[in-house]
Amino acid sequence: MSDLPFYQPQHDEVALFEHAYNNQLPLLLKGPTGCGKTRFIEHMAARLGRPLYTVACHDDLTAADLVGRHLIGDGETYWQDGPLTRAVREGAICYLDEVVEARKDTTVVLHPLSDDRRMLPIERTGELLKAPPEFMLIVSYNPGYQNLLKGMKPSTRQRFVALRFDYPDPETETTIVQKETAIDENMAKRLIELAHALRALKDHDLEESASTRLLVYAATLIQSGFDPIAACRAAIVEPLTDEEETVEALMQVVQAKMGG
Repeated sequence: MSDLPFYQPQHDEVALFEHAYNNQLPLLLKGPTGCGKTRFIEHMAARLGRPLYTVACHDDLTAADLVGRHLIGDGETYWQDGPLTRAVREGAICYLDEVVEARKDTTVVLHPLSDDRRMLPIERTGELLKAPPEFMLIVSYNPGYQNLLKGMKPSTRQRFVALRFDYPDPETETTIVQKETAIDENMAKRLIELAHALRALKDHDLEESASTRLLVYAATLIQSGFDPIAACRAAIVEPLTDEEETVEALMQVVQAKMGG
């Protein structure tokens, strides 16, 4: 187990994942950017010894990008599986990150895979693939970004067992930052205190707050000898906002927490 991707459990998510996998249930992860969803999936795939196909969903993602398409090469037409199809054939784990970013018609192909049928129809080849017991479908999205145009339809959402993620508690987050960067405990704790101060701000129009991922970036810079204040600006504050006034306001918090 020592070669597994590091993941610090927060609640019962490891047990829930294993039960979902053993019972062939699809899984939905909900939570803000950078809180550990992808690392959790990488950890669990390695823990279970299954291949992992990860798809970063986006506005132009089509059903063909997931299922596959006919291509032309050497004067011939041939079929090439997409990542979802390969995962079904191999009994792998398929993880669709930020699934609500994909086009609405794309998620329809997930429906027969995410109910008791566990089938993947491939219309262009006439195949009807039955998912083996080892196959698992996982999707994630950030509820904070949802709106009327980019929400997950109830008919899709209710096909999944759901697991909510959030930023870790201070002790757990300190452990994560230390494990990821080997930074000393005192500096790790100061970074976590900074993150909680930034997350508590209500009077700045931030789409997201300081994520655990950004804390790891800042700690990495500091551990390599970069100035802590400058590291926090580059790795935490600037990625959060483009507004100069907001940057300066956030930097006041950084100075208060990291300047001592």
